[in-house]
Amino acid sequence: MSEVKLAAETRNEFGKGAARRIRRESKVPVVLYGHGSDPLHLTLPGHELQLALRTPNVLISLDIDGKSQELAIPKAVQRDPLKGFLEHVDLLLVKRGEKVTVEIPVVAEGELAAGGNLLEHVLNALPVEAEATHIPESVSVSVEGLEAGASVLAKDITLPKGVTLAVEEDAVVLQVLAAQAEEAPAEGEAVEAEEVSAEA
Repeated sequence: MSEVKLAAETRNEFGKGAARRIRRESKVPVVLYGHGSDPLHLTLPGHELQLALRTPNVLISLDIDGKSQELAIPKAVQRDPLKGFLEHVDLLLVKRGEKVTVEIPVVAEGELAAGGNLLEHVLNALPVEAEATHIPESVSVSVEGLEAGASVLAKDITLPKGVTLAVEEDAVVLQVLAAQAEEAPAEGEAVEAEEVSAEA
């Protein structure tokens, strides 16, 4: 699991105006909370944070005002709905060796049985419990040869050592749907189509 070091600054200004000023400086307002401590209001460099968040559940090492070091994982990310830039991020304080509950992406590998079947991700991400500094980036599951009606349950997925399910074992994660047959055109439509081709 990757660990990203970012320089954080404490902030004392709050509200929309302050947040806009922070974003104009290419920074992102952040709240760090957890372990029963008071929330800590910070700013982080926008570009570096955006790059870090490309990795699900990235472990962020914060250097706060050059005085203290803290470890955190992203808990909630707000982006501008149109432009996609980061508006606000909540970070959860973690410690090495501590177990946390997170959701990790499920990556399907292999080809379904022939016939144009569709694979549906019932759960886009799998809830698991893992050590804060060893959260897997994703889990892979083979769907090779699965036919319509088949499903993959949470208990069918092989998890890395030290990682346990945080969801019911029988929860459906993936299922294979039968290909939808195209509807035959109504009689009138078929006749009209033939007339058009005849005229052409």
